[in-house]
Amino acid sequence: MIKSMTGYGKSNLTENNREYQIEIKSINHRYLDINVRMPKQLTYLEDEIKKIITSKIKRGKIEIYITYQNNSKEGINVKINKEIAEIYIKELKQLAQEQNIESKIEVIDIAKMPDVLNVTSNQDDEKIKNEITKATQEATEGLIKMKQTEGAKIAEDIQQRLNNIKEKIKQISSKSTRLIEEYIVKLEKRIKEIYKTEIIDENRLAQEVVIYADKCSIEEEITRLNSHILQFETMLQTNEAIGKKLDFIIQEMNRETNTIGSKANNLEITNGVVDIKTELENIREQIQNIE
Repeated sequence: MIKSMTGYGKSNLTENNREYQIEIKSINHRYLDINVRMPKQLTYLEDEIKKIITSKIKRGKIEIYITYQNNSKEGINVKINKEIAEIYIKELKQLAQEQNIESKIEVIDIAKMPDVLNVTSNQDDEKIKNEITKATQEATEGLIKMKQTEGAKIAEDIQQRLNNIKEKIKQISSKSTRLIEEYIVKLEKRIKEIYKTEIIDENRLAQEVVIYADKCSIEEEITRLNSHILQFETMLQTNEAIGKKLDFIIQEMNRETNTIGSKANNLEITNGVVDIKTELENIREQIQNIE
């Protein structure tokens, strides 16, 4: 089933005291454009995230928002700079002696001094990669599910419009087959009026009819138009990204419809052509939303 280009997916994952939240938004775009916004410590995973998206989505502007909170003790190292701490203690004691104030120095006070405590984190890049890959896949699946739901609604609307077009084609085809008969009657009447005679040159009449029939025949256009509709309906049932292909088919259907309109010198057929072109334009607008 076809998929819309618009959708939203979200995933919350907590593993090993690391918390991830991933939001993915997709809107219409001619090509696939992926933009990832993530914390600096995760930027090394940007290409990996894009690969996941690219493997499942072929078209659309994708915005990915990632938040990350590391509450894990894994890889956390705390080191005390004893040399700097000793300097602080020495200077504070000297200050207390010079100012004749009580010298009561607590360890916690020294620990708060700049550069005394150094906290480093050696994160496990492979673990984080696996966790964020899992969260990204979950968010992507949610996005695809919404795209499929919206795509089903679009397909239903398009199919109804195709049914309307097929009915109009039947009416136009039926009317077209009667054009020659109507033309013969009118031509005979016109000849009798001009020449004031009941005698008609059947050979000349047949020649005129053949010329007219060839000029106004729309059988080929109707055949191609029906073929395009069948192809369109078949593609609506596929799981591939078909937006661009459908847009091309609509252009071809418009071309055949315009030819029918230019050939058929009949008001009813002209009105039918206008109705078909209106439906084609509505379908074309819907196609802009298809991946």
